Amino acid sequence: MNDEPVKGPASYFPSIEKKYGRPISEWQALLRERLPAKHMELVAMLKNDHGMGHGHANALVAHTLSQDKG
Repeated sequence: MNDEPVKGPASYFPSIEKKYGRPISEWQALLRERLPAKHMELVAMLKNDHGMGHGHANALVAHTLSQDKG
């Protein structure tokens, strides 16, 4: 078991789920539906269409895109 705190974009995930009421997997699916959009286009979509703050939107997009790069 790893007791180290989560770092990087994923550290925002608990507060994103709490504040916006959807699991991270749903947000990631929403982002992936819009690919191959650019990073900042996806951030803007989350902010404009879903009222997400910049830090949360940026963290979610960064983490999702890095996962998809493999």
